[in-house]
Amino acid sequence: MKKRSRLLVLLALLPLVTACGATVEPAPAGEQAATATVTNCGEQVTYPTPQRAVSYDISGTEKMFALGLADRMRGYVLNKVADPSIDGSAYKADYAKVPRLGTARITREIVVDAQADWVFAGWNSGFSEERGITPKLLEQLGIRSYLHTETCWDYGTAKVAVSPLEALFTDLENLGKIFHVEARATELVGELRGRLDAVRQGAPAGAEPPRVFVYDSGTDQPFTAGKHAAPTDIIAAAGGRNVFGELADGWGSVGWEPVVQAQPEVIVVVDYGDQPAQAKIDFVKSFEGLKNSPAVRENRFHVMSIGELVSGPRNIAGAENLAGYLRSIGR
Repeated sequence: MKKRSRLLVLLALLPLVTACGATVEPAPAGEQAATATVTNCGEQVTYPTPQRAVSYDISGTEKMFALGLADRMRGYVLNKVADPSIDGSAYKADYAKVPRLGTARITREIVVDAQADWVFAGWNSGFSEERGITPKLLEQLGIRSYLHTETCWDYGTAKVAVSPLEALFTDLENLGKIFHVEARATELVGELRGRLDAVRQGAPAGAEPPRVFVYDSGTDQPFTAGKHAAPTDIIAAAGGRNVFGELADGWGSVGWEPVVQAQPEVIVVVDYGDQPAQAKIDFVKSFEGLKNSPAVRENRFHVMSIGELVSGPRNIAGAENLAGYLRSIGR
């Protein structure tokens, strides 16, 4: 009850706090007046330039870092299971510099405590009706929001579906406009597109794409990547085919029987801090139905960091690494 009461007080005081600028350094006059209009989940949204941004998860945080926006951030929220991804990130110095506001889910209380003026998260991964943190609720507090384009397929009435890697580029370009670093965003997107094109061109022409199963977690039911999740595009760019690429979801659970029927040739194992990849590989190898699948029979497991597989600039490195593995096994 004390925690709830404190939140209610914070919500009531927020307009006063932000209006008087307490503990917040005022933005330069030009930036205070600047606005940018972008399309987010099918809606035209005009944003004042954010000065106290908060991001959720690797996706939003590394998109910000990649554009050199660490100094505009009040902080980020990141589940502790993703800690190994920080160690392997090109933005490790930024992670150390920007305050970490939480080690689980983002909440309205975290955002209010941080005096955020702008929040970046995905729908149902960060923003959630059930957990009481949505763009509409934050708007009532004077806090603006931006949703990952990758998650727009499940948000609002428009249900805008964009392929995951195109969604990444859209987000980077939109962030460039919102934070007035368009040249930086254009350069970054150009570089990432060039690398992605090179990966695609390196795939064997005319060959049947190898069947790839993404194993995130789960023993009773495997949790995997579907149509709207970045791994489907990453696998396709590398020259493979996600066996659940038509699953009408982002990430979701399936039965083991469809996995067995798919007879995967390669299994991509997602590496988390609390779920070691080797333990997952050992489990799959022990699963009777998959023992005769090409992936298990030939020991074709490729471990990928969660940082490579959620929407973010590391997706391209993930495609490059997977392509290298597929070429190494003659696929």
